Amino acid sequence: MFDVAASNLTSPAVLAFAIGLVAATWKTSLRLPQPVGALLSTYLLVAIGFKGGVALKHTPLADLWGPALATLALGIATPLIAFAVLRNMGRFDVQDAAAIAAHYGSVSVVTFTAATTAAVAAGLSPESFLPALVVLLEVPGIAIALLLAQRDAAGDIRAACREAVAGKSVVLLAGGVIMGTAASATAVTSVEPLFVALFPGMLTLFLLDLGAMTGERLTEVRKAGSFLLGFAVTIPLAFGTLGLMAGMAAGLSPGGTAILAVMAASASYIAAPAAVSIALPGANPALGLSASLGVTFPFNLVIGIPLFLAVSQAIG
Repeated sequence: MFDVAASNLTSPAVLAFAIGLVAATWKTSLRLPQPVGALLSTYLLVAIGFKGGVALKHTPLADLWGPALATLALGIATPLIAFAVLRNMGRFDVQDAAAIAAHYGSVSVVTFTAATTAAVAAGLSPESFLPALVVLLEVPGIAIALLLAQRDAAGDIRAACREAVAGKSVVLLAGGVIMGTAASATAVTSVEPLFVALFPGMLTLFLLDLGAMTGERLTEVRKAGSFLLGFAVTIPLAFGTLGLMAGMAAGLSPGGTAILAVMAASASYIAAPAAVSIALPGANPALGLSASLGVTFPFNLVIGIPLFLAVSQAIG
């Protein structure tokens, strides 16, 4: 585990995140201009989906249905568990509990990408169709969490569910999968320099910006309260364990099992906030975002990814 952790922590992408985070605490903003950040996020989503679509085209259905069902099961179970913990143990009101559960029932695409990079660096060969599973995990967690608050919500649940299904991140991921699946071998080769060769550098720049954004939100994290801070660390471990069990049950390789665990352990900070803002206007938007981006995301980069990779290799 320590070798994997050292390799992950010294990767350019993770170091860029740390530089942005530290610089923000020194009141030095390394935030990229908003259009540049939007371009990078668009690129990453399309590239991830495209590579998943190319792999999906060559994946037999018999190899896919098990992991797909396991992913959907995680997408249903995680928001239900998170909501129950937040309501019964954290004593959050319905809207805040549902809003936070939506973040933790969904998935962080950037965490998934960092986990994939770490798995390959560790000598593993995760299934190449895993990006397609990200699409499956993105939507159910948000939709179920919002439906839990339906009786008490003053917002538009239908509009929020449409946002969850047709939001930018989901459309870009799904669009990338469709492009990769439909593209000919010649067409795939022609865009490989963009979607494959440039990907690590683009991810590094994006994480630099994300680190700076996280550093700017540290004050909100401190204000969130001790229970939410503990939740943001323990729930990823619990959900990651469920992901390990689901990956093994679905017959994924050790690398694929570890990545599914990281997907389950991650929390959304792009798609979920957009849907929550529509459906739950009475919820405190800082709670879910500060917990997912300020605590869970760096926790997974530093501890979660190396831990789940090590456990998956040990039991695989």
